[in-house]
Amino acid sequence: MMDADFCGALHSYMAGVTVDDNTLAIDAFKEVGPGSHFLGCAHTMANYTTAFFDSTISDDRPFETWSEDGSRDSATRANTRWKASLAEYQAPPIDEAVDEALRDYVARKKASMTDQWY
Repeated sequence: MMDADFCGALHSYMAGVTVDDNTLAIDAFKEVGPGSHFLGCAHTMANYTTAFFDSTISDDRPFETWSEDGSRDSATRANTRWKASLAEYQAPPIDEAVDEALRDYVARKKASMTDQWY
């Protein structure tokens, strides 16, 4: 699950970096001015949900909140997600003949070679 989450981040990164008027945010700098922050400005409000990859495994809450909620690390959260995904899994519909052909192919392939250590 952690690898799948990381692949999601990589997929997001592969889209590249857009450089345009919105990403340069010149209007935001003008709105905020020196000595303030961008958390409440219009540009931040319009872009914060899509600006970054949002991991489903990491926990970016404050330490105190995370600690009070059981201090679950990424491996524990990934394990919980794995179990939930497995419990909720529904096999996709597949033609019986195709399913049988695939199972036969896998059985023949496994029988044609010895087990490997990797």
